[in-house]
Amino acid sequence: MQNLSPRLAAAADAPVSTLATHPAWLRLKETVEALRPLQSKDGSIDLSAVQRHTVDPLVATVRAAVAELAPIFPHDAAYLAAVDVDLAKWADTGYREPDFLDSLLAFNPAAQREDGLEHLVVFPMYTQNGNPDRNLEAVLLRVVWPEWLDELERTRFDNPMFVPITFTDFTAGYDTNSAVLFPETVSVREAPERFTWGGIFCDREAARFRAVSTSAVQQLGLEIPADAEGLLQDQQRAQETFVLWDLVHDRTHSHGDLPFDPFMIKQRSPFWMYGLEELRCDLTTFKEAVKLEGEGNPHARDVQYAILFDRMFRFPVSGDRVRNYDGLGGQLLFAYLHKHDALRWRDNRLTIDWDLAPKVTNALCGDIETLYRDGIDRPKPAHWIAAYELVSRYLTPHPASTWAKGPEALPLDIADGRALNKALCDAVLPDEFPLSMFYEALSKKLRGVIAATAGITGAGIQGVAA
Repeated sequence: MQNLSPRLAAAADAPVSTLATHPAWLRLKETVEALRPLQSKDGSIDLSAVQRHTVDPLVATVRAAVAELAPIFPHDAAYLAAVDVDLAKWADTGYREPDFLDSLLAFNPAAQREDGLEHLVVFPMYTQNGNPDRNLEAVLLRVVWPEWLDELERTRFDNPMFVPITFTDFTAGYDTNSAVLFPETVSVREAPERFTWGGIFCDREAARFRAVSTSAVQQLGLEIPADAEGLLQDQQRAQETFVLWDLVHDRTHSHGDLPFDPFMIKQRSPFWMYGLEELRCDLTTFKEAVKLEGEGNPHARDVQYAILFDRMFRFPVSGDRVRNYDGLGGQLLFAYLHKHDALRWRDNRLTIDWDLAPKVTNALCGDIETLYRDGIDRPKPAHWIAAYELVSRYLTPHPASTWAKGPEALPLDIADGRALNKALCDAVLPDEFPLSMFYEALSKKLRGVIAATAGITGAGIQGVAA
């Protein structure tokens, strides 16, 4: 593979929106940033510490900027009008914890999925893997919905809530690692009965994947096929790869043999259960991509490369080690491929058997599917134990682990089910399955490039070292 720098690997070839330079957007963005340090964690503003005459003009400027921009988005007229009302109500409460339920209910980008359609989004919200506080945020975005994706969603992978999007511009909450726009992050008085949409920024996913994978391939001396090299060089192609990956992954959460709520909402479970669920969705996508490749789909092979590279190279060494379930899934995939001879680490070089790797990856998917199918007939503690045994066949638990000592070391004699579940979760170490020596070394090599991808978009990477 030629020596690509991550900066070049993420060069943009997508059209640039002029909205990012619109005077009203620039005022809106500047004013939101001025409000940020005045807000508390829950989004409120303490008027005993901040003079109201400082806050009111800022909120008035936000409202005026949104009103000036609104005619550009006639498809969002009701939503942007509701934003103005919710901003006014926030001011009327004396800037208590904001409630944007009415505007959230008025915004439904999944109802009009048109390629290139732009939206202005203004909400008080936290950003997943980004800003944990419910600050007011503003985002300009564009929908990605090409005809080939519409055809697949309509005929094969139905997912009416899925909205792939790209960034045009954003405030500081998205100058982070966050690559999603989810309604459940918005500050509201009560959660809606159901959510109707979920946005995923494919440009950030693609650019981050290309930067980290390019560096990993170079660091590991991995020889990759020409089509994989082409994927790492092409932002538009990588974005198309991720919209297909995300389409299938997202719907898989509600498909298959499911022994529990697949999203595990408001449940406490050992973090490997979340890791297995996310990995199951990715490996199901991989399996479907193998089928699609056999049918001649031009994106299917790229999806397989992306899942292997992102899962094995970026996921295990991103974030901290406290209940890092995505990292665990990546570690498991690597170890499974290694122990089934689909990859080798010899002489300080990584090699992958490109013919064997898809078969072994599908075998891991089958093992997890069997775990789920059997789990339907198991009580929850027994299912957790069975899942732990699956993971620990391939990953070595921490030497101090209670779980690794087997069921006899666990407090299974607790009669109350809720208390038992809590005790079992409390027995899990923050890093139950530490990084292997291979990943400890890789983490040091990729630390810089991963850190530099915070805030990345399809427009390129700034300050990323080769």
